[in-house]
Amino acid sequence: MIRKIDGRPRHQQIASELRALIMSGDLAPGARLPTTQQLMAQYGITSQTVQRTLNVLKDEGFVVGRAGVGVYVREDLALAVSPASYMPPTGESEAYPWMTEAAKRSQRGTIRLLEVAKVQPPVNVALAFGMAENDRVSMRHQVLMLDDAPAELAWIYHPLAIAEGTPLMERRKIAGGTPRLLADLGFPPREWVDNLSVRLPTTQELEVLELPDDVPVIRTFRVVYADHVRPVEAQILVKGGHLYELVYRQQVN
Repeated sequence: MIRKIDGRPRHQQIASELRALIMSGDLAPGARLPTTQQLMAQYGITSQTVQRTLNVLKDEGFVVGRAGVGVYVREDLALAVSPASYMPPTGESEAYPWMTEAAKRSQRGTIRLLEVAKVQPPVNVALAFGMAENDRVSMRHQVLMLDDAPAELAWIYHPLAIAEGTPLMERRKIAGGTPRLLADLGFPPREWVDNLSVRLPTTQELEVLELPDDVPVIRTFRVVYADHVRPVEAQILVKGGHLYELVYRQQVN
């Protein structure tokens, strides 16, 4: 077997090591990083390589520089997102969970609707819905914001048999989100299946989410089922992999 050699530039290799320590908590929030001299000695590198390393981590939001003091790990840990919090239909007067969950973290959550259209679905969406070739679906494309910063891109698909003639096809926000509307339409969400993958962002994802170069994204492909295991919604969700963690909890019977 041929041994894999890390061919990345040295500053990227070191940034990866420091990033891993930050994400694991071994470099705690608010902790001061070693000085330039200490990093030079630890890794056997020049001061220029140290600065390039720190610039990568600053661009990604992992560390912040304090003039005349040093470089420190960001105060906030990676945002832990629990998908289960967003799935149950809301009550009559309740806001969409993106807003309420953000408020619990003392953040302001908003949603910016980018497009509503009838489209030819991606292959995995067509397969999930059991659609024939050339069938179309409704699509709602939006960006989810936290404190006015883009956090997640979402493409939400519904079969036209469910969506036509409903607010799902209207270019306006849906009070309470799609789980509540689906429940009102007689298709209450009962379960969902997530498929997760990690890849580098497309140009649109990099620009809309304002991502640093070479930061991977977490892609979630979610299928939501109503009664009788009927697929009623499919979602493609994309978020920066450097600032978010997904939390799943399942009881073992």
